[in-house]
Amino acid sequence: MTSSLDVAEYILQQKGPVTSIKLQKLVYYSQAWSLALEQEPLFEEPIEAWADGPIVRNLMQSQREQSHVSSIPQGDPGRLTADQKGTIDAVIVYYGQKSTQWLEEMTNAEDPWRMAREQPSSNKPPNSKRSGKTISHKAMQDYYSGLEGHC
Repeated sequence: MTSSLDVAEYILQQKGPVTSIKLQKLVYYSQAWSLALEQEPLFEEPIEAWADGPIVRNLMQSQREQSHVSSIPQGDPGRLTADQKGTIDAVIVYYGQKSTQWLEEMTNAEDPWRMAREQPSSNKPPNSKRSGKTISHKAMQDYYSGLEGHC
């Protein structure tokens, strides 16, 4: 199985340097669209619903203290199949030119992140509250499958 680092390095090789947060969003959308279109995850690492949107902790730790990321040395895009690269390429074409702020606002407005941020009680945590809750593969697959043709 590939890792989020493999996906991130492939994105960087195709797109060039991006902000750390933008890379996180592109990796998130790559996973989401793989689940929707291929019914398969690109990687098994959990995606957490942080205040600034979906975050893969392993990827975040690999790019510590970098505002712009140009390479993920631990990533190996050679592990990706042609179909996986095709999905990631579609994400890059659709989302790659969007600003970091637009991507953050979009992911935070979509159901998978919003549902993961909710608490069992009727009170929703404020968007700025810390959360390590995971965004499930099922939530991503269900939501993005309903948007097919979007990416």
